[in-house]
Amino acid sequence: MLIDFQKAAEILKNSQNIYVISHQSPDGDTLGSGFALVYFLRMMGKRANLVCSDEIPEKFKFLAKWYADDDFEPECFVAVDIADKALFGEKTAPYAENIELCIDHHISNSLYARNTLLNPKASAACQVLFELFEFMGAEIDKKIATCLYTGLATDTGCFKFENTTPEAHFAAGKLISLGIEHFKINRKMFDEKSMARIKAEQILISGMEYFLDGRITMICITKDIMDKSGLDENEFEGVTSLTMQLEGVEVGITLKERSNGVYKVSMRSSGKANVSEICSLFGGGGHIRAAGCTVEGSLDEVKARLVSAVEKAVEALEN
Repeated sequence: MLIDFQKAAEILKNSQNIYVISHQSPDGDTLGSGFALVYFLRMMGKRANLVCSDEIPEKFKFLAKWYADDDFEPECFVAVDIADKALFGEKTAPYAENIELCIDHHISNSLYARNTLLNPKASAACQVLFELFEFMGAEIDKKIATCLYTGLATDTGCFKFENTTPEAHFAAGKLISLGIEHFKINRKMFDEKSMARIKAEQILISGMEYFLDGRITMICITKDIMDKSGLDENEFEGVTSLTMQLEGVEVGITLKERSNGVYKVSMRSSGKANVSEICSLFGGGGHIRAAGCTVEGSLDEVKARLVSAVEKAVEALEN
């Protein structure tokens, strides 16, 4: 059921022991919104923990510097930035059937939660949370502001993606006014890379594949590439941007091997192609310009199926 800010605020106020759940392969928005909500709930006198199926990537661990797990039995489960039950991951999958509140911004949200606070026009789940906190009349502190800004910045590509709205800039301005080190966050998110990450990008760029005369690009992050680079799976966050750097590209596809025969797919669109619709063909979804899914099969089979679907979508735009 879709709800408004008033109902969401009531759920949070009436709950005492809360697990806040972030999606698998966590990014800046799910972690930023997750930690922000935990810190906010604790500020309200609640007991709250953040739970995620996967490890927090190194670049986002600064969000946890004020965090320590509490020991309690949860009575309420809140999901942040999770559009579908399939995105919970192995560790948190048992909670997926009992989500009291989902706070999200994905138009593809399957409304699996009992209550869903959804704004598909928001640039990030962190923007929805910012607006909820504003509605509740709360004065947030610097640590909450740091988390919210991180989610806004990462989901908008440092405010350069098409999903960046005037409301996102307004929220960012308010958060910066609280004294957060936004310049350090942006450098950490978008500029700093380890030597291993640089080498991995060199491998990926040299192996990039092109289709429809360069209108579609694809990179594949296999276990072999991970081993050669020395990076683990989570440290490849953001490499999908490599597929969009070629002039004239309309859809970029990134495959990441999660296990034998299972690939996590991220798609980006620079034009009219709706990658959320394309990914929905494989049980996924997301935004019009940024979406994802999981596909099983051999690498060649997965690549062929994805390219075929994207080619049909791109060619259909010409008719």
